[in-house]
Amino acid sequence: MADNITYPRYHISIIPTAARGKEPSPIDIIEHLTGWFVAQGLSAGVAGIAANTMAALVIILFVSLADILTKKIILPLLTRYISRNRFRWDDALLERKVLIRLSLFTPAIVIFIFSGIFPGHHRLLQRLSLSYMVLIGIYVMDAFLDAVEDIYKTFEIAKHKPITSLMQVLKIAVYVLGGIWFISTLIDRSPLLLLSGIGALTAVFLVVFKDSLLGLVGGIQLAANDMVRIGDWIEMPKYGADGDVIDISLNTVKVRNWDKTITTIPTYALISDSFKNWRGIQQFGGRRIKRAVYIDTTSIKFCTPEMKERFRKFQHISAYMDRKEKELEEYNREHNVDPTELVNGRRLTNIGTFRAYLQEYIKRHPGIRKDMVILVRQLAPGPSGLPLEIYCFTNTTVWGEYEAIQADIFDHIFAVIPHFDLRVHQNPTGYDLRSLSTLG
Repeated sequence: MADNITYPRYHISIIPTAARGKEPSPIDIIEHLTGWFVAQGLSAGVAGIAANTMAALVIILFVSLADILTKKIILPLLTRYISRNRFRWDDALLERKVLIRLSLFTPAIVIFIFSGIFPGHHRLLQRLSLSYMVLIGIYVMDAFLDAVEDIYKTFEIAKHKPITSLMQVLKIAVYVLGGIWFISTLIDRSPLLLLSGIGALTAVFLVVFKDSLLGLVGGIQLAANDMVRIGDWIEMPKYGADGDVIDISLNTVKVRNWDKTITTIPTYALISDSFKNWRGIQQFGGRRIKRAVYIDTTSIKFCTPEMKERFRKFQHISAYMDRKEKELEEYNREHNVDPTELVNGRRLTNIGTFRAYLQEYIKRHPGIRKDMVILVRQLAPGPSGLPLEIYCFTNTTVWGEYEAIQADIFDHIFAVIPHFDLRVHQNPTGYDLRSLSTLG
C-alpha cells in the first residue's frame, strides 16, 4: 500500500505524527477518521457522516464522563469537607446549591474544547457553549449572592444594616449585564454594540424599574439614617401596619402585625410618609404608662379629723400625714390664720392626700423603674371630671408584662378610691337610671 492515499476532497497521511514533527489538531482527527472509512470502501459522503457521528459519540462520552466525575466524585468530596470543617459560613454555599450550579459548567467546557473537531460548525458550537456558560454564570451568581446574604445575616450588624435591597440591586445588574453578554455571544458581536443602544432605552428602563429605583433610594436612606431595622416594632396606620418588621427588601418592607397578618409597605413609603418606631422603648428598657383616672369633682373636699385618723393607718402615707400636718400647722400659725373657717389658710384635702398616696404606691411597685420619671399629676378638669394622670415607666418592654403591670396599678387605684371618700366619674348607666326610678 502506498504511503499516501488520494481521494476526492479528503486527504490522509499514514505517516506517524511523531515523524511529521507535530501534534494532531482536532480537525486532523476528523480527517483521519474520514480517510479511514474511505479506505474501508465507503464513499466520501458516507465516510464524512460516519466520521462526524463517531466524533459526536466520543464527545458525548467525554461529556458524560466529565459530568459523572464532577457530580459523583468531586461534589461529594467538597460537600463532605465543607460539612465537617469548623467554618460555618461556607455551609451557606451548600444550602444555596452554589457548587451544584457550578458543576453545570462541565458539559459546556468539554463541548467548547472539542468544538474544533467539526470544522464546518466550529464557531457555532463555540458560541452556543459560551452562551450556555453565560447563562450558567448568571444562575451561579444568583445563588452566590443569596449565600452572601445568608452569611451576612449571621452577624449582629445585619439587624442594623440589612443588605437585602443591595443584593437585589446586584442581582438586577447581573441579569442585565449577563443578558447583554449572552445575546452578544450568541450573535457573535461585541457587547459594546449592545450597550451603546441602551442609551435610547433609558426612558423605558426608568418606567419599568421605577419602583426598584425608588426602593433602592429609600433603602439607602433607611440604612444610612438607621430609621428601621428587622425586628423593630413600627406603626403605620396608613397601611394598616402595627407589628414587627420581618423583612426589608428592595421594593417592600414586610411587617408581621400582632394579629399575625402580614402587611407589605413600599420601601420608599417609609421615607415619604410618617411612621412610628417603638425601638427606643426597647433600647431604653422601660415602657411608659400614661393614663388618667377621672375623679368626680363633687366628691372632693377638705379632710375631717376622722378622715385624718383613718388616713394615718394607710402605711404608704402615714409618715406623709404627720409631716404634712406639721407643715400646715406651722404655716397657719405664722400667718395668723383663723381656724374657725375651713376656707382660711391651708388644709388637707382628700384629693391631695389621694395623690400623695398614689405617688408613694407607684414608687414602691415592683414593676416600676425607680430611676425614671414617676408622676401623679392633675390635668385640666372638664365635663368628665378631674383627670388624675399616672405617668411612669415599667421595668419591662414585653407587651404582655407591661399590660399586666398597668392593669395591676389601675385595679388598685379603682379599688382604693372609695377609701378616700372620692368617686370615679362615669356617664349614667341603665343601673343608675333603674336606681333612680326605684327611689322615686
